[in-house]
Amino acid sequence: MRFAHISDLHIGKRVNDFSMLEDQRYILDEIIKIITQQKADAVLVAGDIYDKTQPSAEAVALCDDFFYALAELDKHIFIISGNHDCPERIAYGARIMENCKFHIASVYNGNIKKVSLSDEEGRVNIYLLPFIKPAGIRQYFENERIESYNDALRAVVEKAGLCCDERNVLVAHQFVTGASRCDSEDITVGTLDNVDVNIFDGFDYVALGHIHGPQQAGRPEVRYCGSPLKYSLSEIKQQKSVAIADVKKSGVEIKTVPLEPKRQMRRLKGAFDELAQAQQHLFNNDDYMYITLTDEQDIPDAIGRLRTFYPNIMKLDYDNVRTRGERAEFDRQTSQSRERQPLEMFEELYELQNNQPMDEQQRAYIKKIIEEIWT
Repeated sequence: MRFAHISDLHIGKRVNDFSMLEDQRYILDEIIKIITQQKADAVLVAGDIYDKTQPSAEAVALCDDFFYALAELDKHIFIISGNHDCPERIAYGARIMENCKFHIASVYNGNIKKVSLSDEEGRVNIYLLPFIKPAGIRQYFENERIESYNDALRAVVEKAGLCCDERNVLVAHQFVTGASRCDSEDITVGTLDNVDVNIFDGFDYVALGHIHGPQQAGRPEVRYCGSPLKYSLSEIKQQKSVAIADVKKSGVEIKTVPLEPKRQMRRLKGAFDELAQAQQHLFNNDDYMYITLTDEQDIPDAIGRLRTFYPNIMKLDYDNVRTRGERAEFDRQTSQSRERQPLEMFEELYELQNNQPMDEQQRAYIKKIIEEIWT
């Protein structure tokens, strides 16, 4: 059975105050074409449909158009909510949409939604697990110790009761230890949201969302398909794609089909006069630009003047003697901060504000609050 795997659409997202709706409409149309050309039997949408829990009217309208286009393909569509989504809103109308081959995970209620399909090789079970946190599932596992994301996901998967004689596919939205992150993702302090890849041992294919860079997570059949568009400078070198997974009795074959956006994201570096020359480039000047000027003196209204040539400048900064010194000092301070524990930093702030150190009772209270918040 062939699956097209997408995730992290982030419909309605703004990048450096640029609306991405036009670019998203274009790339969603491209995804529809790829699904058709690849003759996928089903589509897996692994969370972060929207960029906000309360999306704008324009974002909802675009999502509606995309879902309608998917429905027109007459294929089974599997959808879960991600950490950016409101699960109740994503699941609205899910029971009605089942009749249209749309299978949407509801808010986790103690059981993973399971849908079974069949092909010439037998049954394939698709499990839909929306983004979960330990605090949200403890009520369903009163007899188990659930303190971490790893504990939570392991308990949920073990309860699913997989049939090892059949093929099993999981759609989930979590961070697997070792995956490479980028700036546009929500980063949790430390490794609190990590889950071990061995939790997924019983699945033939794991369609993951949450990480924007296409990559395998620990082993080939556990895969992040990545976001369809570049949403930060840290993604500039990534080749966005749709993952195509053929789940067979003999194993899983995975390939990626490249996605080409309406506008690329590029970085230009050089002196102002050099970049300001109106000349033909090997790329589209309407692409989204991150520009770094190497001039030693700041150029008055540099970004406004450069937009004559590059209308979609997302950010402009400088790389010169002054900024390199500032960056080195910032990196030094950041490095020192990362080496210190939060409680230690809070103690320093308290003493600075109150001219006296915290006592043991206060220290224990703050430690408890820090642990509760981070958990």
